[in-house]
Amino acid sequence: MAINYQKDEGGIVVLTLDMPDRKANLLGSKLAEAFAAAVGRLAGEEGLAGVILRSAKKDFLAGADIDEMLAWTDAKAVFETTQRFKAAMRRFETLGKPCVAAIHGAALGGGYELALCCHRRVAVDDPRARIGLPETTLGLFPGGGGTQRLPRMIGLQNALPIILEGKTMPPRRALEAGLVDELAASPEDALAKAKTWILANPDARQPWDQRGFKWPGGPSVTPKNAPMWALAPSMLNMKTRGHYPAQRHALAAVFEGGCVDFDTACRIESRYFAKTAVSREAKNMIALFWTQLNRVNKGGSRPTGLPQWPVEKIGVLGAGMMGAGIAYAAACAGLQVILMDVDLTAAERGKAHSERLLSKRLARGAVDKRQKQDILDKIKTTEAADDLAGCQLVIEAVFEDRDLKARVVGEAETRLSDDAIFASNTSTLPISGLAEASARPANFIGLHFFSPVDKMKLVEIIVGAATSNKTLSKAFDFVLKIKKTPIVVNDSRGFYTSRVFRCYVLEGAALVREGQAPATIEAAGLEAGMPVGPLALMDEVSLSLMRQIMAQTQRDQAAELAGGKAATIAAHPADEVIVRMADALKRPGKKVGAGFYDYPANGEKRLWPGLRAQWPAAAVLPRAELTDRLMFAQALETVRCLDEGVVTSVADANVGSVFGWGFAPFKGGTLQYINDRGLPGFVARADELAAAYGQRFEPPSSLRAMAARGEAY
Repeated sequence: MAINYQKDEGGIVVLTLDMPDRKANLLGSKLAEAFAAAVGRLAGEEGLAGVILRSAKKDFLAGADIDEMLAWTDAKAVFETTQRFKAAMRRFETLGKPCVAAIHGAALGGGYELALCCHRRVAVDDPRARIGLPETTLGLFPGGGGTQRLPRMIGLQNALPIILEGKTMPPRRALEAGLVDELAASPEDALAKAKTWILANPDARQPWDQRGFKWPGGPSVTPKNAPMWALAPSMLNMKTRGHYPAQRHALAAVFEGGCVDFDTACRIESRYFAKTAVSREAKNMIALFWTQLNRVNKGGSRPTGLPQWPVEKIGVLGAGMMGAGIAYAAACAGLQVILMDVDLTAAERGKAHSERLLSKRLARGAVDKRQKQDILDKIKTTEAADDLAGCQLVIEAVFEDRDLKARVVGEAETRLSDDAIFASNTSTLPISGLAEASARPANFIGLHFFSPVDKMKLVEIIVGAATSNKTLSKAFDFVLKIKKTPIVVNDSRGFYTSRVFRCYVLEGAALVREGQAPATIEAAGLEAGMPVGPLALMDEVSLSLMRQIMAQTQRDQAAELAGGKAATIAAHPADEVIVRMADALKRPGKKVGAGFYDYPANGEKRLWPGLRAQWPAAAVLPRAELTDRLMFAQALETVRCLDEGVVTSVADANVGSVFGWGFAPFKGGTLQYINDRGLPGFVARADELAAAYGQRFEPPSSLRAMAARGEAY
C-alpha cells in the first residue's frame, strides 16, 4: 500500500506515505488513488479524533511524479485527473476533524500542496530540508490547490513571489513566511506535537471554510490590491517576455481565484493547469530540468566500473576571480584548499572573495558565524609551490596563455603524488596541447568553470587525447562533490560551450556589420529567449579577448597547415567588426567602459551612438529573421559538435547550453530547439538562411538524414 493507515487508542489516525519500491514518495496516480481510498475510509471511521499525515521516507513528499506528467497530452484528461485528486483533498479538509501534516525532509510541489489541505503543518527544523512550490522551474505551476490555498493563508502579495518564482526554503524560513505553523526537533517530536494540537483543537477548520473568512490583505478585487494587479502582468512580461505560460497562467489563476468562492477557484486553477501541463514549453523544460539533468547528475557520462573518488584536498593556481571562486566552491563543500598565487598578497585577495560571499550569506541567515569561519579556515593561501604537496587535484586558473600554463603545470606536478590529477580551467585552449607540458598526460584534464563560480552550476569536463578514464571519473566525482553539474566533452578548439556560445555573439556582430540597428539586434536576442543581447555579452566577455582568441586560432591553424595537417582558416563576417572595435576604435568592452555600449560612471550603460557611423544603416530585416539567425547559429553548431564527437550525448548538449550560457530554457536546450521546430521544418529554414547568409547555416548531412527518417534528438 502507498499509504499505511493506523488508528491509535485515542482515535487519531496516522496516514503514513510509503510508496513501495520507491526511494521517495511522489505524487502520481498510485498515491492519488491511495489517498482517495484513505479519505473514504476516514469518512466512515467511528470515533475519529483527528488525522496526521506523515511519511516513512527520508522526505515527506518530494513532488509530483514528473515521468507521468511528461506523458500527458490531453488537456481534458489532465483537467479531470486533477479535479479527482482535488476532490479527495477537499473531502479530507472538510471531514470535520483536525488534520495535521507532520513534515520531515522535503515537502515540495504537490507534496506541499497536500500539506496545505491539512489544518496545520508541523515541520522538523532541518536546514537541509526544503519546503515550497518549485513547479514553475519545470514549466508548470501548482495545480493541486496551491494557487488558492496559499494566498488565502498568507495573502496575495506574500504568496505570488513563492508561486511565480518557484521559491523553496528551509523550515525555519518557511515558518517566518507562514508556510508552516510550528517547528519540531525530530520526526517523533513532530508527531507528538501534531497529536497535542489535534486534542486541543477538535473543531479545526480551514480559514476559508469558516463563516466570515477574510483574506489576509484582502481578495483580488479590494482597492488595496488594485496597484499590484495593475503592475503585475507587465512586470511578469518584462521578466518572461511571454515565453513561459506557467507564470502567466499561475498569475491568472491567483487573480481569478481571488474573485470567487474556493471551490470555483479550484476549478479555475485546474483549467489553467491542464493547459499549461500539455504545452510545448512544459514538455521542453521537464525533459531538460528533470529527465536530462538527472541523467547528467547521476553519472550518465562517467566511465563505469570505477570506484567513487574520496577527494579531500585540492590546490588552485591563480587567485583571480575564477581561481578564488573555485576555492570558495571547494571549501564550501568541505575540501581543504591551497590557494596559490605569485605572492601572498594576491593569494589573500583571492581568499577575501570567499569572506565577502560568506558575509552576505551570514547576513541572510544562510550560515552562522561558526560555519563561516570553518569554511574560511579550509582555504590556505600561499606563494610557495611546496605547499601543494598532498593535493589530490590541482586546478590552474591563470591567464589564457599557453606558455604560462605550461610553466605552472611543470611547477606543480613535481610536488604531486603519481595518482594526483591536474586540471586546466581554460575556456578555449585545446587540452591535448596543454597536456604536452605534463609529465603525466593521462592524469591531465580540463575543468572549465563559468563565472561567477558561486552562481554558475555548470562545469565542462574536457577529455584530452591522452586523458585516462580513471582521471575522468575522478574529475566527475570532484564536480559532483562541490555541488556542480558536470558535462563531459572531448577536446576541440573552444570545446563545446565556448564554441557554440561564440556563434551567438558573432552572429550579433555580423548583423551590426550588415547595418541592422544595434538596439533591434539586442531586442531580437532577448525576444528569442536569451538572457542578454549578443552585443552586451560581447562587451562582458571582452572584444580584446575575442580578438586574441581569433589571432591565436589563426596562428595555430596556419601552423597545422605548414605541418601538413588538414586545417581550414575559417573566417566569419563578424571578424572585421571585432578587429575594428578592439584595434582601431580601442573599444574592447565593459572592462574599459567602452565597447558596443558606453558605461557612464554615474549612469546605466547605453549603446554607443558611433556604431551607426562605423556601419551605416541598411534595409531593415524582419525581427523573425534576426531571431532565427541568432538561434539557428547555435543549434547548427551543436549538431556539428555532436557529429564530431565533441559532445557525446543529447543530455550533455542541452544541459550545457542552458546552464553554460543561458540558451532559452523554455526551448529545452540547443538540440531540443531543433526538435521543437520539427526537424524537416528546421532543415528547410536552415537552407533558406544558408542561401541568404552563407555556409555557416548549411544543415549537416546527419541532420538532413534524421529529418528524412522522421527522427528527433
